[in-house]
Amino acid sequence: MKINSFLELKDFQDIVVNNEKIELDDTLLARVDASFQFLKEFSRNKVIYGVNTGFGPMAQFKISDEDTHQLQYNLIRSHSSGIGNALPPQEVKACMLARLNTLSLGNSGVHYSVVNLLKELINRDVTPLIFEHGGVGASGDLVQLAHLALVLIGEGEVFYKGERKSTKEVFQIEGLEPIKVEIREGLALMNGTSVMSGIGIVNAYKTNQLTEISIKLSCAINEIVQAYDDHLSEALNGTKLHAGQQKIAKRMRAHLSDSKLIRKREDHLYTHFEEQEKVFKEKVQEYYSLRCVPQILGPVLDTLEYTEKVLENEINSANDNPIIDVEGQHVYHGGNFHGDYISLEMDKLKIVVTKLTMLAERQLNYLLNSKINEILPPFVNLGKLGFNFGMQGVQFTATSTTAESQMLSNSMYVHSIPNNNDNQDIVSMGTNAAVICRKVIENAFEVLAIEAITIIQAIEYLDFKDKVSTSTKELYDEIRKIIPAFSDDMVMYPYLEKVKQYLKK
Repeated sequence: MKINSFLELKDFQDIVVNNEKIELDDTLLARVDASFQFLKEFSRNKVIYGVNTGFGPMAQFKISDEDTHQLQYNLIRSHSSGIGNALPPQEVKACMLARLNTLSLGNSGVHYSVVNLLKELINRDVTPLIFEHGGVGASGDLVQLAHLALVLIGEGEVFYKGERKSTKEVFQIEGLEPIKVEIREGLALMNGTSVMSGIGIVNAYKTNQLTEISIKLSCAINEIVQAYDDHLSEALNGTKLHAGQQKIAKRMRAHLSDSKLIRKREDHLYTHFEEQEKVFKEKVQEYYSLRCVPQILGPVLDTLEYTEKVLENEINSANDNPIIDVEGQHVYHGGNFHGDYISLEMDKLKIVVTKLTMLAERQLNYLLNSKINEILPPFVNLGKLGFNFGMQGVQFTATSTTAESQMLSNSMYVHSIPNNNDNQDIVSMGTNAAVICRKVIENAFEVLAIEAITIIQAIEYLDFKDKVSTSTKELYDEIRKIIPAFSDDMVMYPYLEKVKQYLKK
């Protein structure tokens, strides 16, 4: 893929998930070089933050010409101070691509060797060691991006072919040369929102997966109980003017189009009223976790689509300081590195993913509670009641995992703590928000895996596998390849993990 400037989220999927190689367009390199040459000339005999001044609250100190290059190395090394778990390589690759793209806009004044080396690292799957903990998301992801910059100057550590190695060793193997600081490469690499954005893009991709899985499982449950189809109808959902709700209902109708189990209300409840019993044996309307899926997943989809728009705007923006304006022949000082846009979206995304998880947990409970569903044995137990346990044990896992996500859904966006000698007096905590959002997403996959196995067991008990929709039958067949129909109790954790990995693919 040839990169010029604007990247869409689907481009990130091609490069980060599908490992498509990238090339840099000649116009991109020319734009980067023009920005570098302008800054080199413009910064002579002028006070430019981060070029000939200290950083943050130390910006009041002038740096002599002979120390300006060392200043950048000092910044990178001193801020390579992360700790905790390493970010997964896929997320780091997304961060690198986001950083390459913003530096390629020509507003950062970096030498073109920076974007060239980033390109090579992305294409060769060399991902810097970046830690979860470190940044407050105000001057961007300072600490996390320092670890990226550390690798670009040939220091620190990377993940390479599944192993954690020294950058120096991997550069020697791959024949790569570190960048040399020319003007402000350290600050330009570190000021920005590329880490929170990179994690956010992966989060959005996975939330898309979760939404589709949740739709499929919700459809399957409606089939199991032989629900009426009017709650999914275009006529009903069209009377509520939310695009997400209407899209979810439409997708559910498509999934259920060839089901032999979904019923029409007019065939059962709109005829022979006088002959009906005074107390109906069957429910006139389903529980909310079955009937209100478009209304519950609709806000999830709407939020996800808006989050994707914000992420796409951010990765195609200059999120640096100062901003180099070649056309206007000026350098502007400001705060484009602040991460509030991404922080808020990550909070919103984790809230809706938690709600999606809560929906799955309630649907699971509906299947497991025979007093509610009145068609399945307790805990969808295909064995001997009292002697065997069915899905009883895994419900505890689903419940506790959902509870954790509910707790984690508290906002990071509003948890600003002043620091940096109060220079950064209000911060975004965007990287924290993105990392916690990722944890909530991971939890959702776990709960949906448990729900999926339970649905397949229910289809088995009711002998509905030849009556369900094509979509549900596909799900049934795939999960049956992983876990056989069981009546005797089994150790469940290996199957839970395998089904979870299947859903993530």
